[in-house]
Amino acid sequence: MSNCFIILAAGQSKRFKSSKPKQYILYNNKPIYEHSVDKVLKSGLFKHIILVVKNNFFIKKKYPKNVKIIKGGKERSDSSLLGLKYAKRLNVKNVLIHDAARPNFSVKMLNNILNNLKKNKAVIPYINVTDSIKYNFKNTTYNLIKENALLTQTPQGFRYKDLFKISLNNKKNVQDEASLFINRNLKVKFIKGENTNYKITYNNDIKQNKIFYGIGFDVHRLVPGRKLYLGGLKIKSNLGTLGHSDGDPVLHAITDSILGACKMGDIGQKFSNKSKKYKNIRSTILLKKIINEIKLKDYYINNLDVNIITQTPKISKLRKKMIQFISDICEIQKNQINIKGKTTEKLGLIGKEKAIACEVIASVIKYD
Repeated sequence: MSNCFIILAAGQSKRFKSSKPKQYILYNNKPIYEHSVDKVLKSGLFKHIILVVKNNFFIKKKYPKNVKIIKGGKERSDSSLLGLKYAKRLNVKNVLIHDAARPNFSVKMLNNILNNLKKNKAVIPYINVTDSIKYNFKNTTYNLIKENALLTQTPQGFRYKDLFKISLNNKKNVQDEASLFINRNLKVKFIKGENTNYKITYNNDIKQNKIFYGIGFDVHRLVPGRKLYLGGLKIKSNLGTLGHSDGDPVLHAITDSILGACKMGDIGQKFSNKSKKYKNIRSTILLKKIINEIKLKDYYINNLDVNIITQTPKISKLRKKMIQFISDICEIQKNQINIKGKTTEKLGLIGKEKAIACEVIASVIKYD
């Protein structure tokens, strides 16, 4: 006896309004249905996986032998029954029925459902309603108590024999398998679902924010009589960076990477070294100006990966303070910034402590 996971992906997706059924539309870089298959395979909780489709024309990925692809029916309940009939030959104890249009469930929830099936015949995840609910019947509108309303989700778990018997005798089209039990006044165990496990119904449901990337690089000579600024921090040193501004290679590279990701030119175009007003200006001021500009264009920093290339000082001793300083200027969390210290093994100008360089990759999100 074993666990079986049935994924229903045979719907016509009329409300999605697409020439291709929604279950095959790309979502986070792969077809919607594929998220469910991959997640269940990775969980290792199910011996058998049944993917029920209208046709397998759009199925391009090769799966292990325990993933069976079968043809579905006209209605959802028809496809569910076909999946259950196929599972009969597999000698399964528990079965989970899942709508392919819900790609964001967690493995934690799968475990929760299976654990609750040890003492229950039907286990249904749900979330609470947050909006006020009205019910219209025969031209009369009623207020419903939202605290008593449950929004059920999939996957829904069942003892296989019980669900199969009820499904065989069912003559009505139902929206989910929980309805089969509820319509017969059979006991159902409701467990907390996940707010992230929403159903993709309309085209706008998969509208994703665009991510762009930019590269920044800067290098400055080290000379006597100049202050040394790195990542906005003033570093105690006998040598400082030579530059028109304060010569902070870290903030300059960060600024350039952000400008590149947002397709807004480069730091030289924005702050020319021929302009007297930028003479000895702190790089914190320049970076802050860019942060304010990109916000006006609805760009927000997603991640900064920073390589500081220097023989001295040791970046490991400065990393925490530097991350804190940059997070404050860029208005992002500290865990969105990664800083690495690199050396050139005493080779070249940097190795001889005559220069410091920095390279940065930035990713930004564009909100529409």
